[in-house]
Amino acid sequence: MSVISSRIVGFPNPVNEKAARVVAGLVVLTAVTALVFQAGWLLWLLAAGFLLRVLSGPRFSPFGLLATKVVAPRLGRPKLVPGPPKRFAQGLGLTFSLAAAVCLAVGDTTAGWLLVGLLVVAAVLESVFAFCLGCAIFGLLQRAGMIPEAVCEACVVGSR
Repeated sequence: MSVISSRIVGFPNPVNEKAARVVAGLVVLTAVTALVFQAGWLLWLLAAGFLLRVLSGPRFSPFGLLATKVVAPRLGRPKLVPGPPKRFAQGLGLTFSLAAAVCLAVGDTTAGWLLVGLLVVAAVLESVFAFCLGCAIFGLLQRAGMIPEAVCEACVVGSR
């Protein structure tokens, strides 16, 4: 990968958990707004935000920038956690928000809004309770050997 592309594409490691929780809170607000007002178009914006964060962390994501540059610095010292599980969690958010948007676009409103509900549950767990469901799934997959230990050596050390 070239120097320019490595500056654009890539996820931070470690990650400030406080910033991740702020992003999750913004996801909750956006997803609940979409649900309450039946504004399916907001899901496309959520999916785009998740895609930006999967590809480059907070660098180009409005939620990521707000969380890392404005809100999290006001919440005290950073709490650093491994980046790969957070990236995996963003990938799950992308999958759920994109699947929900597609379901709504093709008229399957039940599946679409159910997926939004699941996304809200996961984001509430992260933002309110500091429990990252995607990170937990990442850990299970890594312990099962489906994600190589080299992807997150800190995760392996932390689980022993």
